[in-house]
Amino acid sequence: MPNRPLVAADFQRRRALMLPEAAHFDALLRMRKDGSLGAAITAAMEAVEEAFPPLAGQLPKDYERLEDDVLEGMLRLFDEEGLRNASGDVFGRIYEYFLAEFSKQGAHDAGEFFTPPSIVQTIVNVIEPDHGIVFDPACGSGGMFVQTSHFIEHEGLDTMKRVTFYGHEKNETTAKLAQINLAVHGLQGTIRAGNDAITYYKDPHELAGSCDFVMANPPFNVDEVDAEKVKGDKRLPFGLPGVNKAKRVSNANYLWLSYFYAYLNETGHAGVVMSSQASSAGRDEALVRRKMVETGAVDVMIDIRGNFFYIRTVPCQLWFFDRAKERDPARRDHVLMLDARNIFRKVSRSVCDFSPEQQKNIAAIVWLHRGRTDRFLALVASYLADSVRLGEAAGPRLDGFEEALGKLVDLVTPFAKAERTPDPLAEPWDELTSAQAMLAADIEAFGAEAAKQAKQWRKAGRDNAGLHVARGALHPLADRCRDLTKQIDLVAKLSGRVVDIGVKDLAARDSDLWVNADISKARKAVDEARAGAVEALRETRYFVRQTDWLQDHFPDAVLRDVDGLVKRVDRATIASHDYSLTPGRYVGAAPEERDEEFDFEEALRAIHIDLIGLKGEAAELAARIARNFEELGI
Repeated sequence: MPNRPLVAADFQRRRALMLPEAAHFDALLRMRKDGSLGAAITAAMEAVEEAFPPLAGQLPKDYERLEDDVLEGMLRLFDEEGLRNASGDVFGRIYEYFLAEFSKQGAHDAGEFFTPPSIVQTIVNVIEPDHGIVFDPACGSGGMFVQTSHFIEHEGLDTMKRVTFYGHEKNETTAKLAQINLAVHGLQGTIRAGNDAITYYKDPHELAGSCDFVMANPPFNVDEVDAEKVKGDKRLPFGLPGVNKAKRVSNANYLWLSYFYAYLNETGHAGVVMSSQASSAGRDEALVRRKMVETGAVDVMIDIRGNFFYIRTVPCQLWFFDRAKERDPARRDHVLMLDARNIFRKVSRSVCDFSPEQQKNIAAIVWLHRGRTDRFLALVASYLADSVRLGEAAGPRLDGFEEALGKLVDLVTPFAKAERTPDPLAEPWDELTSAQAMLAADIEAFGAEAAKQAKQWRKAGRDNAGLHVARGALHPLADRCRDLTKQIDLVAKLSGRVVDIGVKDLAARDSDLWVNADISKARKAVDEARAGAVEALRETRYFVRQTDWLQDHFPDAVLRDVDGLVKRVDRATIASHDYSLTPGRYVGAAPEERDEEFDFEEALRAIHIDLIGLKGEAAELAARIARNFEELGI
C-alpha cells in the first residue's frame, strides 16, 4: 500500500475499480433520509459510468421507484465490516453468486446466459487461454472471460497485458450483465449486442482466422437460420449442414462448430459446450463432422452427465479444437475420448458440478494426452503435500474436541457418580469414559503418525516412483482419519446419550449436582468441535484419495486406456464408427468393482441434499395449495 492517497492507477494494477466518493456505501448511508436516496443511488451509478467509460449506459438507474427503507437496508447489507475488510475479488464473487441465483430461477432465456463455473473452468483448464485474442461469440454474462482472468492471474500474470476479450451476445440486457461482470472483476472487453442475425450472418468483430482462443456455450439445436444467407460465408469451410424444405438450416449446431473452427488462427484453440446429439448426428451433419476430423484439429471430446446446468437437465459434451495439431504428424490422427459422466458431485437435488479437484483430475488426463508428465506428477505431489499439511493442521481441532469433551464429562461427573438404584446411567457412563480414554490415546497416535509422515514427505522423491512410495506411506494416516472419525462420532453420540438419560429419565435438572446452563453450553461446544475435527480428518484423507484416483488409473504417469473413462482413438477407428465423436462409444463401460472405500459420508450428504430439496418442494406446494383454496373462498 503506497504512503500517499490512492489513485485510480493503484486500483487498475490490482484489477479493480476506484469508485467515486458519491458511490461509496457509507457516503450514501450518511445522507438524510428524506425520500431522495433513490435519486442519490442513480447519481452514484452515473458517476461510476463516468469514471469507467466501458460501463457507459450499462448500469441500472431506476432506483427512485423504490422506497428509502428498502434501499437503505440493501446498502447496509453491503456495508458490513466483513465486506469492508475482505480481501480478493469479493464483489466479483458476489456478482457471480447473484448471476447463478438468477439463472437458477430461469429468469432469462431458460437460464442459458449463465454457464456453470465448473464447466467453464474445465474448458479453461484444457485450452489454457493465456495470451492473444479470446473470443466468445455467445458470451452470455461473460463467465468465460472472468474464468480466463482467474487462470491467468493464478499464473502470476496480468490479464489485461496478456489477452484482449471480444464477445457477442444477442440479448441487450444480458450484454449489459456481461459488461458489468467484467467491470466488477476489473476487466475490460469489447462486447457487442444484437439479434441472431448478427451472430449467424455476420462476423461482428471481423475476427475470422484471427483468434488465439474461442470459448463458447451457444444455444443448442436452433432450426431457424436462413440457409441462403449463410451458404457462402467464409466461416463455413466444411460447407452447410442439412437444409430443410423451408430452406432453413435443420440444426445450427454445426454452423456454430464451423464458425468456432474458422475463427481460430493457425495455432488457435477452442473449447465449446455442445448438445450431446451433435457428436453422432447423421446425414449432412455427419459429412461436416468427417471433414472436421480429417483436418486433425479435433483434439479432445468430453462427455458430461445431465443436471450440470441450472435449467437444462440433459447431458452435454465439450468439444476442443487445436489448430496446431493439424500440422503435427504425431498428434493429428488421434482424438482423446474422455467419458466424465461418472465424475461429479451433487450440489443440490437437481444440480451437479465438478469439484475443484475433479476439474484438475480431468485436466491431468489431458496433460498426459499431450505428453506433459511433469504437470501430472506436480498435481500428484500437490495432493500428497496437502494431505501431509492438513494432517499436521488437524492436531489443534482434534485437541479442541478432546478439550470440549473433557469439559462436558467433568460437568456431568458429579451427577453420574451419585448413588442411585437402579442406575440407568451406569452402563452408558462407563461406555463414554472408556471411549474417551481410548480416543485420547488414538488422537495422540494420530499426531505422531502425522508428524512422521511430514518428516518422510520432506525426504520423498518427486519422480513417479517416489510419489508412489509416498502415497503408500500415507495410507496408514488416511486409515487413521477414517477410524478416528468413527470414534469421534461415537464419543459425541455417547456424550449426548448420557445427557439425555440424565435429563429425561433421571430429572437431572432438579438436582444440585446438575448445572444445566453450563452442561447445555458444553454439549453444544462438543457438537461444534466434533464438526471441526471430523472435517479436518476428512480433508486429510480426501487428498490421499485424489492421489489414489490418479495413480491407480495412470500408474506409470503416462496416458493409457481406462475402461469407462478414457481412450485415445485413431482416425481409422473413428471412421469405422461413422465418424462419431461420442466418447461413450469408444471407452466402453467401467468394470463393476466392489468399493472397499465407499464414502458413506458423501452418500449421506447426497441423501440429505435430496431430503432438503423435497422438503422445500413440499412446503412450496403446500403454500400454493393454500393460496388456491383462498382464491376459491374455501
